[in-house]
Amino acid sequence: MRSFAVILGPTARRGLSRLMPVAHRLRGAGARIRVEYTQTAEQARQRATAALHGGEVVVAAGGDGTIGLLAGAVADTGGLLGVIPAGRGNDFARQLGLPHSPEAVADLLLHGRPRHLDVLQVAGQIIVGSVYVGVDAAANELANRSRLPAALVYPTAGLRALLRWPRTRYTISVDGRTEHRHAYTVVIANCGYYGGGLHVAPAAQPDDGTLDVVVIGHAPKVLFPIALRQMRTGRHVRRGHVFSYRGTSVTVRADRPMTVYGDGDPVGRADEVTVEVRPQALHVIAG
Repeated sequence: MRSFAVILGPTARRGLSRLMPVAHRLRGAGARIRVEYTQTAEQARQRATAALHGGEVVVAAGGDGTIGLLAGAVADTGGLLGVIPAGRGNDFARQLGLPHSPEAVADLLLHGRPRHLDVLQVAGQIIVGSVYVGVDAAANELANRSRLPAALVYPTAGLRALLRWPRTRYTISVDGRTEHRHAYTVVIANCGYYGGGLHVAPAAQPDDGTLDVVVIGHAPKVLFPIALRQMRTGRHVRRGHVFSYRGTSVTVRADRPMTVYGDGDPVGRADEVTVEVRPQALHVIAG
């Protein structure tokens, strides 16, 4: 029988509400589960590392940012991660087909098999889904400050970011091959989904040892909302101003400082960012 340690951060109300019915079912099945409340990201990582060394399964009750925060500790110790989807986007859970009902989540945590997944390494951080720069990063900043419902927050933030976005030139190097593009956004993906269900990189698989790079090239702004709608199904990649690449190491440079986001949270601000893949470094209960 597995033992579980749920690591919650200071803004974990949503995760806590999703956790309680799952915890009730785990305890009913005889599993041991405890909850750690933390105040900072560093404290969360430390508590996760201690739990893993104690033989516990670390559980992320939250969204993609929470999962990415704990994934670094899990990957570095070779432990096991469980997920209770409780975020606004839940794109990592969507990619893996993880269940949402308390009964199904508890059953998976108890009996599911580990799946070995890749992670992204950027600026000393671990990212599980994607790293992105451009109008989508700007939209993410707006979304993080928004109080709109989840169904409205990303489309609204995306439109606001687009209207104020200046023309930007990127230099994109993938395994040493370099392209120059004027673009709205550059996405370096381990998983195919981001932004609350947008299938931005439909070919991406989180266990194939490679990164999928999708560049939304410059075009009249009136066309961007069309491409955004097509991202729901991945059809945007057929458009002439959308470019795709694959590799294991990606460096993106811009003609001005850019905000870098990963899994819905800020990574930093710079005029250059390098992302590399760590193949099958993360073990997640997903089978």
